[in-house]
Amino acid sequence: MRIVAQRSSFASVSVEGETVGVLDSPGLVLLVGITGEDSAQVAEKMAAKIWGLRILEGTGGSDPEAWSKGDVSCSDVGAPLLVISQFTLYGDTRKGRRPSWDAAAPAEIAEPLFDHFVDTLRGLGAHVETGVFGAQMEVSLTNTGPVTLILEM
Repeated sequence: MRIVAQRSSFASVSVEGETVGVLDSPGLVLLVGITGEDSAQVAEKMAAKIWGLRILEGTGGSDPEAWSKGDVSCSDVGAPLLVISQFTLYGDTRKGRRPSWDAAAPAEIAEPLFDHFVDTLRGLGAHVETGVFGAQMEVSLTNTGPVTLILEM
């Protein structure tokens, strides 16, 4: 599983002109790629990692020490997540000019794992908005910091 996490002050995702997910307060936008070797356990570990990742600015929560350090997690402040499936994260461009998608899991494997990842985040207490799996989406975001990380398991 490969995730690009971006700290954002606002983000939205639209399908065919209709907004389907919005991050309307500071949180994270997650672009999620799934490979055929991923499992439910990997999705659960990644969800826990993301939920506890201390990359937000200290804007609240119950730990005043974290505020002064300026590094809090989504779980500390209840920050929302906008989660978008993106198989292209497994595009291989090492040969030629046309990416190979061989490492990306097929939809029948990726979609249930993506849903499990989202459900696990929600089970941890996260407010999660999503795009539409497999759809042509338009994503708009304001990356703050900027902070962008690639997480992989």
